[in-house]
Amino acid sequence: MPPPRSGPLLAFDTSAAHCAAVLLDDGGAVAGHAHAPMARGQAEALMPLLQGLLADAGLAWGDLAALAVGVGPGNFTGIRIAVAAARGLALALKVPAFGVSGFAALSHGIAAPGAAVLVCLPGPRGMVHALALRDGAPLAPPVAIEAGAPLPDLTPELTAVIGAAGAGLAERLGLPLAPLHPDSAIARQVAAIAHARLRAGDLPDARPAPLYVRPADAAPAAPPPPALPD
Repeated sequence: MPPPRSGPLLAFDTSAAHCAAVLLDDGGAVAGHAHAPMARGQAEALMPLLQGLLADAGLAWGDLAALAVGVGPGNFTGIRIAVAAARGLALALKVPAFGVSGFAALSHGIAAPGAAVLVCLPGPRGMVHALALRDGAPLAPPVAIEAGAPLPDLTPELTAVIGAAGAGLAERLGLPLAPLHPDSAIARQVAAIAHARLRAGDLPDARPAPLYVRPADAAPAAPPPPALPD
């Protein structure tokens, strides 16, 4: 891929019940944003939403310098929609595409430098998805914690829990629940992280990929029953 060019960055996320996008100018200022709540239909809504955001800013797809996408965890189908869109657009536009996890997005600008924190996102059926991070880097693989279940082994140097979904864990661990950043909308945080990496020349070495903490609930389709003779 050629070296990154100057220009705006477009970030988007469909990992939850929404289509969300943020456009940053070359200096990192917000040039536009859009958020549409929806439980389903992101596949049909995402591209028109992005096109409208660019049009409102007087930009075309070819003006973009980079893309960023939320890779989850979250809704399985939603994550796949956004990641596939980011991959296809990056290939067509010949620009880098940054994949940013919901854990990194939620903790951005909150965790103190060098501090180990447990970032928590809501999972299905009261489950909590949790990941220990230090300076945005995972300290262990993410875990899915069921409500009331024994806690898995967590890094002992944790200093705080981030995310409303982790309020119960914070109490059980005897740790403070850090207040969220006032601008903690996921697409905006995804954009901010990607823009900082782009300006630092820290380009992704692989295409964005979905982050799944646990397997999908859906089972594969059963084979059809054998045909019976007439």
